[in-house]
Amino acid sequence: MFTEAQLYSPVTRTGDGDVTVHLSDEHPGVHDPAYRARRNAIAAMALEYRPGQPQPRIDYTDEEQQVWRIVSAELRRKHERYACSEVRDAAALLGLPTDHIPQLDEVSALLAPLTGFRYVPAAGLVPLRQFFGSFADRIFHSTQYIRHHSAPLYTPEPDAIHEIIGHANQIASPRFAEIYAAVGEAVNRLETDRALKFLADVFWFSMEFGVVREGDDIRCYGAGLLSSFGEIEEFRHAQLRPLDVVAMGTAVYDITHYQPILYCAESVSEIEDVIGGFFATMDDETPDRAAHSAHA
Repeated sequence: MFTEAQLYSPVTRTGDGDVTVHLSDEHPGVHDPAYRARRNAIAAMALEYRPGQPQPRIDYTDEEQQVWRIVSAELRRKHERYACSEVRDAAALLGLPTDHIPQLDEVSALLAPLTGFRYVPAAGLVPLRQFFGSFADRIFHSTQYIRHHSAPLYTPEPDAIHEIIGHANQIASPRFAEIYAAVGEAVNRLETDRALKFLADVFWFSMEFGVVREGDDIRCYGAGLLSSFGEIEEFRHAQLRPLDVVAMGTAVYDITHYQPILYCAESVSEIEDVIGGFFATMDDETPDRAAHSAHA
């Protein structure tokens, strides 16, 4: 199973500055010393980065470049069949390279003229408040590592393929970029962790795993689906429900499996109105109001 949505591998740094990425026992690269050393080195560069400095550039190996070429080709074919037209049109304007892994400053140079977003490096998991809050400044924190070459169409954690092929193609749409910016502005209003979690769950079921109706077809716009070789084939078998931010913000779900329930918009305009409108107005009292309405 292509479990794109699993958590990032934990990253630790000792007092001596040694950085270690802790891969799970099931990770395809866990028994590859060269891969583990490379992951540690890439994470260390991200941890050393400070705003205003030149972004770390990764000298990707031939194996890593080949993984990108394989996945780019496969996902491009699947996007033509399963992605919504808003994403496909944005991806065509963005023009991500398919023959090499783009550096983050290359992604930023392609995105900036379209929506003003730019990418900055992340070693792994970024705290929710920092990750989502940065959207207000049109900043996206992105990992730079690539999945293990032995399984190019599988990853147990989000990697640069998810961050770039998934999110950048989505953020290249001005309509979706505005929703991201509204997310960031909402986070900067929030003080409670409860409200932050509610926001993150609505984001999960929309900008990560959202689907939309186009004519008689159901197509995806969520970055988690756009970057998942396996789940992009399966999402139409999920139970589809109408957009409902209360249900989305309170749902219990397992991030390690294909999502059995997805929330389907009738149009991109409905995504803007319902999801974008929610992020534009939510506050710390939103979870309490949602709980009250759910029991009314």
